[in-house]
Amino acid sequence: MKISAKNGLIAAFLLLGWVIGLMVDSTAVSAGTDQFVYLPLVIRQTNEPVPFGAVHTGEGTYYGATGAGNCGFDPSPQNLMVAALNHVDYAGSALCGAFIQVSGPQGSVIVRIVDQCPGCPEGDVDLSQEAFAQIAQLSAGRVPISWQLVSMPLAGPIVYHFKDGSNQWWTAVQIRNHRNPILKLEYLNGSSYQEVPRLSYNYFVQASGMGPGPYTFRVTDILGNVLVDSNIPLTPDGDVSGSSQFPAP
Repeated sequence: MKISAKNGLIAAFLLLGWVIGLMVDSTAVSAGTDQFVYLPLVIRQTNEPVPFGAVHTGEGTYYGATGAGNCGFDPSPQNLMVAALNHVDYAGSALCGAFIQVSGPQGSVIVRIVDQCPGCPEGDVDLSQEAFAQIAQLSAGRVPISWQLVSMPLAGPIVYHFKDGSNQWWTAVQIRNHRNPILKLEYLNGSSYQEVPRLSYNYFVQASGMGPGPYTFRVTDILGNVLVDSNIPLTPDGDVSGSSQFPAP
């Protein structure tokens, strides 16, 4: 019978619990007691959103979002569960493309960060009108909120998007469709990896260029997970899919 890695892990946990249970039960019997210890088995499914990190507090507002914005993403009329983040937490585009769960007076909603709100104090989130309606009445205009990063299950691997005008002498790459926030992008330059600076509009830009390609990229998320993709062709104003996706925390 073929056993998957996931099923094998579950079986290992069950076996460990059974062995420890026998040890505890034997101790209780030798002591002449009727005490029993039950050990809970907790398994987290990775096909669901997983909140992680610090919980932030601030105020929530709304604006007429299109899905585009300072993060350099395309408009997403098919999905307007998006938001703009205050300039402090935006951190020079570090949270562009990240997902956060925002809780307000009447509920919570998961949104993707696509823009920056320069005038918003630290902790504040400017949501799309559609997203704000999930946590409060639109008439409220401004409400107290809390929010936390979320590792969001996504279809398919990460995507490399090359900015229009990219060439072998000036190369700008954006990471899209990533489950967790991106920490850094590196490319293989000869025999070693070279980190590419990230600009405030959410592109990793090598001002001197990365050469004609194809490239080998190494992408690291804020949790320390690393993905490596080879044979990525230079595709100005185009997308190239990677080979895999980041895991949940």
